[in-house]
Amino acid sequence: MRLTDVAIRRAISTATTRRKLSDGAGLHLLIDPPRQPAWRLKYKFQGREKLISLGVYRDVPLRRAREKCIDARRLLADGVDPSAERQAQRAAQAHSFRDVAEDWLTQQRRTLAPETVEIYTQRLTQRLYPAFGRQPIAEIKAPQLLAVLRTIEGRGRHETAHRVRALFGRVARFAIATGRAERDISADLRGALAPVATSHFAALTDPRRIGDLLRAIDAFHGQPSTMYALKLAAYVFVRPGELRAARWAEFDLSGREPEWRIPAERMKMKVAHLVPLARQVVALLRALAALTGDGELLFPSVRAADRPISDGTLNGALRRMGFSAEEMTTHGFRTIASTRLNELGFAPDVIERQLAHAEANAVRDAYNRALRLPERRKMMQAWADELDRMRAVTP
Repeated sequence: MRLTDVAIRRAISTATTRRKLSDGAGLHLLIDPPRQPAWRLKYKFQGREKLISLGVYRDVPLRRAREKCIDARRLLADGVDPSAERQAQRAAQAHSFRDVAEDWLTQQRRTLAPETVEIYTQRLTQRLYPAFGRQPIAEIKAPQLLAVLRTIEGRGRHETAHRVRALFGRVARFAIATGRAERDISADLRGALAPVATSHFAALTDPRRIGDLLRAIDAFHGQPSTMYALKLAAYVFVRPGELRAARWAEFDLSGREPEWRIPAERMKMKVAHLVPLARQVVALLRALAALTGDGELLFPSVRAADRPISDGTLNGALRRMGFSAEEMTTHGFRTIASTRLNELGFAPDVIERQLAHAEANAVRDAYNRALRLPERRKMMQAWADELDRMRAVTP
């Protein structure tokens, strides 16, 4: 007789020793207290007797167990071993896009700045995982990826679409290198997306408007650390990510030539960078130390002390001050400094070195690093004085 749910429950409730309840066609329920009752399927393949598990009774009711049994028998009828098919499915799941991407991210954390890894993680989580996170990466087709990118484009995020395509390509090439895929289908989509017009980071250039900005920062009523970050951004003009993740251990304020040494792993070009600190900057840092000096970060997030504030926090503050995204961004402080310092007559090589732009010639790069530091110290103090001058000039 075939099993019923009533008979199964009765047998489970009264069982004290190991027993099997057969349902026919090789399907049976193994009751082995105190373990959970579990379904088993016995079958023969190529003359050999084999046994596979179909799940515990708590999760797989009788009807579902019978369905699984039928599926397995159909595979046998087609000459396929159900056990081998299950192993192949598990292997495919291990090679899912998400698993490969997580492995790739683990590798990137060894070399990339935490902010960059965070950006990659957000794009994967928000853009790619929902579409085919569980799908074997080798089975993803170009039209599937294009559909995801078209959705992003449809929201007006053309540059994001290009960046997501590039990110998929990085993961795919990692999959190829580790034997989990044979080709990068994102390469098939070159030219399939609308081109992105090149644009520069928004920034003010009129000294009067720069003065307005500096006074607005002084009058900012939000989080004090946000105000200090914006003030320092104007004085030191490093990249926003380098500023936000600044650590107190990187600063030397005690000597005659105070400075900030940013380690190579936090720099875009992976080269350590030195920022001479003007008197005004030292004063700001000493005031900030009273707020955050007992921690590791200069600008910890209000939500987690071990994570820095976000770029959105700083740009959001600029918006609340009345400066639109088309007028000013956090990155724009670099443009302001570069533009005004060139107008003030400082040597372009000195400005470029302080901006930590890459030098194509390695010999010249070493020369600049060694011989331009005194000029950079003078320039950074002069720039701080120029900012104070623009701040003081009211309409």
